[in-house]
Amino acid sequence: MNDRGKGAHLRANGIRQHYLHWAGPGPAVLIIPGIVSPAILWRHVGEWLSDDHECYVLDVRGRGLSEAGPHLDYGVGACARDAIAFVEAARMEKPILVGHSMGGRIALRAAALAPDAFGALVLVDPPTSGPGRRAYPVPKARTLGLLRAAQRGEALEAMRQSGAAPWPDELQQLRAEWLSTCDERAVHVAYDDFHGEDIFADIARTRAPLSLLCAGMGGVVADADIAEMRRLRDDLSVTRLPDAGHQMQAENFAAFKPALGAILARHRQTLARTPN
Repeated sequence: MNDRGKGAHLRANGIRQHYLHWAGPGPAVLIIPGIVSPAILWRHVGEWLSDDHECYVLDVRGRGLSEAGPHLDYGVGACARDAIAFVEAARMEKPILVGHSMGGRIALRAAALAPDAFGALVLVDPPTSGPGRRAYPVPKARTLGLLRAAQRGEALEAMRQSGAAPWPDELQQLRAEWLSTCDERAVHVAYDDFHGEDIFADIARTRAPLSLLCAGMGGVVADADIAEMRRLRDDLSVTRLPDAGHQMQAENFAAFKPALGAILARHRQTLARTPN
């Protein structure tokens, strides 16, 4: 396993974007994390993926070490344009885009806006809430409560009392250290977009090969959602992990690894057969 990941900044889409990078044999993978997940919380995933891929993990604006502040637009469209500009600035050649939760929404919008920029998409338990649909099952109050506890220096205590599935100690410590870097304004906008933006419209607009990796627990992606996605994209590949929750990359990495590994292997084969 390659643990020599490097952090760096670049300027793209008019803002400072921070990312972690692991050199690897390729093709490139760009990971876009969820609503309060700085890139560092995906370090273990980047280390593992770099055995077979060049891997980048992005700090979404308002999280980690990327630019934050009241002057920024935190909407899904702005975040998607960040990803498109990042790929161009980093000179990545049609990376496989892996988006978890909010990151899946961003990935879809990016692929819809720039259909030739990405080789394939992997959506990891993306929120399927939207206009006229059921609410996102993780309440905003819970997310804000955890964030505010981190801002007070009480993240570990709040996590232990939350009742959520525990993370491994090392990841839990990292989460407690980095959670306070997330801008609360970005959380409010993300939740607004979860309910005001239509993920299915973006699925219908994408052309890149598309895979869905979803949790068996937590109710973020229902079977009816999958059926609707398949009506829009009959080539959709679906993997459901019955014993995993929404934060599967942290809570159940042992199940997450082979599932994502198999999905990426299929996309590598497809990309190898696709003319440039």
